[in-house]
Amino acid sequence: MKKIALVLGLSAVAGAAVLGCATLPGDAELDQMAANMAKTAFRDQGIATVDRVSGIDDTLKACSAADVAGKPLDAARTKAIEEANLKTIKWPADGKFLGDWKAGEAIAQNGRGLTWTDTAGAANGGNCYNCHQISKEEISFGTIGPSLYNYGKIRGVADPASAEAKPIVEYTWGKLWNAKAYNACSNMPRVGHSGILNEKQIKDVMALLLDPASPVNK
Repeated sequence: MKKIALVLGLSAVAGAAVLGCATLPGDAELDQMAANMAKTAFRDQGIATVDRVSGIDDTLKACSAADVAGKPLDAARTKAIEEANLKTIKWPADGKFLGDWKAGEAIAQNGRGLTWTDTAGAANGGNCYNCHQISKEEISFGTIGPSLYNYGKIRGVADPASAEAKPIVEYTWGKLWNAKAYNACSNMPRVGHSGILNEKQIKDVMALLLDPASPVNK
């Protein structure tokens, strides 16, 4: 939304500047233009509320600004964002990281949820195949993210409960919960942090990726 607002806003003021009627606005004015457009162009509809486009946090603001500027964040800002997001990760309450890989596959396949026709509290899909290859049996998948086929096998996770596997298991959980803890401006949704998936669902997706019995690791 911010990109659209910036493009439209800049186009308008650039045209005026050519006519000698205006100068380019500063960041604060562009932010206000974007906020005004969000108020006039969007409305709350069911669980889909305007704050999805206007209520973005500091992480998204920083990454959006860097994207518009066409240059990456500096090292210090990147580190600060990743450290802040790392603190938001909620680890499994019972200390168990893996659930049912079959349920995880269903979640990965499902892109449904969070639309204005859905009800609050309804379980969402993960839509994981939109960006990743996962199970070999599924031939339709996106390539925005890396292939996750053989995810656990490649990383040597023969027993996810072992001490040797702990670093990979914890990293995978953290990456699913809040990807920006490891890559400040990652395109991956923060599925736990944003409430897209609940704890049980994340456990099931973890099993899909790491359980030796999962087809992902065959």
